Amino acid sequence: MIFSEELNNAIKFGYKFEILWGYKFERKNIFKDYVDTLYSLRLNYPKSNPLNLIAKLLLNSLYGRFGMVDTFPNIDIIDNSDFVKFEAKFLDDIMDFVPLDNKVMVIYRSNQKDINTLLDGHKETHNVSIAIASAITAYSRIHMSQFKNNSEYNLYYSDTDSIYIDKALQDDLVNSKILGKMKLENVITKAIFLAPKVYYLETEDGKVIYKVKGLSHEIELTKNDFENLLCKDAFLEKLQTKWKKHIEEGNISVIDQLYTLQVTDNKRKLIYNENNKLIGSNPYIINKDEIINK
Repeated sequence: MIFSEELNNAIKFGYKFEILWGYKFERKNIFKDYVDTLYSLRLNYPKSNPLNLIAKLLLNSLYGRFGMVDTFPNIDIIDNSDFVKFEAKFLDDIMDFVPLDNKVMVIYRSNQKDINTLLDGHKETHNVSIAIASAITAYSRIHMSQFKNNSEYNLYYSDTDSIYIDKALQDDLVNSKILGKMKLENVITKAIFLAPKVYYLETEDGKVIYKVKGLSHEIELTKNDFENLLCKDAFLEKLQTKWKKHIEEGNISVIDQLYTLQVTDNKRKLIYNENNKLIGSNPYIINKDEIINK
């Protein structure tokens, strides 16, 4: 499934589509007041103020809340006699259960109306709308496409709301106080981009910034670590501490987990020079299930 406005935008860049079927929705700006109010809090309070952080979290979490998978489990505590009937009828929906004297804590998938009826008419409304979440993320990609298809500069890396390029954007696209405009975060003197959300940066004022998705911020990495990963088949292993919940035992354990970092070609075709050093990447061109740009 793909949002129609994203199709319209892609057509501008030469894409062609065959539309098989779809759903029709009414267009409406349903979050204007919500976004404007929270964004004004971010402008009026410094980053050190809790209201700024709360407003940021509420803004960033909005679309994800509508895009949640609507099959997350329920937990209920029921009498032993009720659990016998419950287990007999909905065995396949029970994920786990814990005996509690004359009661049972049962963890189950609530994807059947009969389950809610059995448990005293218990019924939940999750207020999930994939269409809303899809539209919001699609409009974001549409907005970012103007930066990804601009011949006036070289684009080295981009994410949901950021770009790394080799020259300044024009003034009318940049304003740190206006929602929807870009903001100059840093001027970079050296950068290593290994994968989505995996990079190393050095700013003009000597600050080092790096990010590795899935790796604890407490794990220290160096420029050499990132440079070594540019070599073909190289990898880096780091030990990090993770917390694991045990619902049935009522406790949390702390475990050591081995994290392996390696450049992969899952999303883009990697380009190596004659010394087997990574120098760039190209997008895959896919016709249905076949990659045709080998």
